Amino acid sequence: MLSVSLSASASAIASGRARSEAAAGRRPGGIRLRGLRGDAPACGSMRLSQAAASAATRRAVPRPAASGNGAVGGSGGGFDYDLVIIGAGVGGHGAALHAVEEGLKTAIIEGDVVGGTCVNRGCVPSKALLAVSGRMRELHDEHHMKSLGLQVSAAGYDRQAVADHANNLASKIRSNLTNSMKAIGVDILTGFGTIVGKQKVRYGKVGSPDKEITARNIIIATGSVPFVPKGIEIDGKTVFTSDHALKLESVPDWIAIVGSGYIGLEFSDVYTALGSEVTFVEALDQLMPGFDPEIAKLAQRVLINTRKIDYHTGVFASKITPAKDGKPVLIELIDAKTKEHKETLEVDAALIATGRAPFTNGLGLENLNVVTQRGFIPVDEQMQVTDANGNVVPNLFCIGDANGKLMLAHAASAQGISVVEQISGRDHILNHLSIPAACFTHPEISMVGLTEPQAREKADKEGFEVSVVKTSFKANTKALAENEGDGIAKLIYRPDTGEILGVHILGLHAADLIHEASNAIALGTSLQELKLAVHAHPTLSEVLDELFKAAKVNSGVSVNEPVAA
Repeated sequence: MLSVSLSASASAIASGRARSEAAAGRRPGGIRLRGLRGDAPACGSMRLSQAAASAATRRAVPRPAASGNGAVGGSGGGFDYDLVIIGAGVGGHGAALHAVEEGLKTAIIEGDVVGGTCVNRGCVPSKALLAVSGRMRELHDEHHMKSLGLQVSAAGYDRQAVADHANNLASKIRSNLTNSMKAIGVDILTGFGTIVGKQKVRYGKVGSPDKEITARNIIIATGSVPFVPKGIEIDGKTVFTSDHALKLESVPDWIAIVGSGYIGLEFSDVYTALGSEVTFVEALDQLMPGFDPEIAKLAQRVLINTRKIDYHTGVFASKITPAKDGKPVLIELIDAKTKEHKETLEVDAALIATGRAPFTNGLGLENLNVVTQRGFIPVDEQMQVTDANGNVVPNLFCIGDANGKLMLAHAASAQGISVVEQISGRDHILNHLSIPAACFTHPEISMVGLTEPQAREKADKEGFEVSVVKTSFKANTKALAENEGDGIAKLIYRPDTGEILGVHILGLHAADLIHEASNAIALGTSLQELKLAVHAHPTLSEVLDELFKAAKVNSGVSVNEPVAA
């Protein structure tokens, strides 16, 4: 994905700004709502607010854009930069590339290393570990191998080599991101950035004098850190967060994972494939609380019940003590409702996967009367920061985990691009419910839009009907050829309009398949149109083809007929 986006950015930059606004599908000075098709109302899984939708029909007051070469300093108000981004993670990187493409003189400030959490301590190295776990799981599945006519001797692994694979991948992607920004002229400034006043940022490293720069616009993209509840003592060896786990310094015989969301599930996949026994500790009454309930039940059957995993639900880990002096890790469990002590677990290690907290301390927000909410920086639908009185702070934006709207790397990048669109003179609203999410277990889980309970709650409030259809991977030729028939795809939609409200997939390459649905929501494509789309045979994409065709849309609903070639 990175190589494609970098290539596309380089191509766009090479062509400069010669392309016309019309060729780009933009109306100068007009409002463009991402997730809409033309001027039609949003057909995403959640409609935009009435105010935002009506804004599509009125002209916007264009913001001043930078000059063609991005050199605003001399004639554009005396600023050092058009745009300064604090934080060089995936969100900041995406914003920087798009800003240069738009002709903005851009700098990015990073106090740690380029790539942020995703590249260095998150999505990238974890996928390297999951690639290993997938191979190990397949090689150990004797029945699966025999069904394909293969004979494989006992498979083993070299822990350090596996850890090196993850570290090397992170280093490579980090280098790619750094080089991509340098190549197009983004100034990478080292140090921790602090906002010291309107359109002013100070940055510097410990032991070195601080420097101050000015910018027409500032984007905060400082990301997040692992959240560790009170009572849990982290030693980085036997009690640790995902930051430590990705180093794979050991593979414990028995590990407790506190939290059964994306992070916990993926690490359970890694550890069980490498031989560990896993115990989940979940505060809510069911595992995988963030997933569609039906998909969660099926996933539990495939990803948990068939593996060396047990679990405790409805309990808090009130205290966790690291192993020392020959004693194991001690986990005290209390009832989540009554707070009464239930039992004490003794395990070899504990991974704390209880979510993430925004990294927003020390940014100087108080200088602009901005007050965080549980650490998150408040923003409006255009990612503009709002102060303690609810007023927009001019020229200040916040994207990614730091604003808490959707804590995903690609959401941060999309928000950053949206902000650049705005400061380039084109108002832009991102439909967050068109952004997909995925859990890279084996098999994978992916989703976009609303869960079924969310859709039915929305339907009750707004007075429309909801329908649900499902298809199985067992009916897909490609999945059967791979002997990977365990899987399901679920579509939640409006039968009166053909609008997709949500799609959820459990199965082989679910993370890749979800994008047809997410793009359909973003573009406002109806089920009537999707039913006419052609999919190559035999491919896994036909799972979604059959899913869309199974939907029953009320007769009389119009469809945009494609133009024959």
